[in-house]
Amino acid sequence: MTDSTIASWILGPFLGLMTLLFIFRIVLTWYPQADLNKLPFNLVAWPTEPLLIPVRKLIPPIGGVDISPIIWVGIVSLLREVLIGQQGLLRMLG
Repeated sequence: MTDSTIASWILGPFLGLMTLLFIFRIVLTWYPQADLNKLPFNLVAWPTEPLLIPVRKLIPPIGGVDISPIIWVGIVSLLREVLIGQQGLLRMLG
């Protein structure tokens, strides 16, 4: 196995999980009464919140709607495609 194959096996599931967590964060924005400090919501909030905070500073909520998780879904999807997609960098190296 090459290093790029190992990296693909690690990055693929990680980026997929992050996409899923950000999608859950989008759904959680529909339920403002959900306490993000209690189970099971904190399992979604803890890994995503450090990434959402800087985006919220750049792009504050628009009309009370927090779009930072949507931005991160786009960023993670783009990273996944560029790195391990069909024409991704790690596929070309491997």
